[in-house]
Amino acid sequence: MLPGLSGLPAVPEMLTRNHCNARRDCSAPGAASIQVDMNKLLAEAIGTFAMVFAGTGAIIINDVTAGGVTHVGIAITFGLVVMAMIYAVGDVSGAHLNPAVTLGFLAARRTTARCAIGYIIAQLIGALAASAILRLLFRSHGNLGATIPLGSDLQSFILETILTAILMFVILSVAVGSKERGLMAGIAIGGVIGLEAMFAGPICGASMNPFRSLAPAIVSGHLAHVWLYLIAPPLGALISVPLWRGVYNHEGKQDE
Repeated sequence: MLPGLSGLPAVPEMLTRNHCNARRDCSAPGAASIQVDMNKLLAEAIGTFAMVFAGTGAIIINDVTAGGVTHVGIAITFGLVVMAMIYAVGDVSGAHLNPAVTLGFLAARRTTARCAIGYIIAQLIGALAASAILRLLFRSHGNLGATIPLGSDLQSFILETILTAILMFVILSVAVGSKERGLMAGIAIGGVIGLEAMFAGPICGASMNPFRSLAPAIVSGHLAHVWLYLIAPPLGALISVPLWRGVYNHEGKQDE
């Protein structure tokens, strides 16, 4: 089985209202703000845990069962788990589940640096916890679903950058606008993740998420190619921001 189908992730605030509330919650002082922040961080940790556990777990189980899940099944698993987590925790934290997505929102001025740092730490904890549990469950598996390029590193770097740019563009687009569009965020984003994993997974792993790649690489000790998955997805997310602004004529002003 192909070693690296993506788990991305990646998910936006479900409604414009949630973006605004997130900014106020992360910037306001006091005990109430700390409680709200902790709720958001816990939501990000749980959501990222679920994404890595289900996504890379599908890859591991496919290997163990000699193709029982199949390539298509793995791609669908990643898309479905991200969609489920958007609906589960999207109205709490925005269900980013992906540091590249969080950096994209920061570049688009849809969140604060303080929120972004907290989210990234929470996402890393969730991802590492998922890979650690999978190691306990599948001790003989070699790479725990780590993303390993089939071709050259440059080929996968370019693919990962473009894939993440497309994903982030969709996320920014469905996260801004009417309430009805916001409610469709889970389907749109989960669909993009499944689609990209379906066609690009066999070559680059279609990670689109630094921590989806980093966590199994650290726990399994397979760090040879992890650098490209730490750089390409954030680069792609940042590239998508000016494109999104150009299409929707956003000026990049911070939410009030």
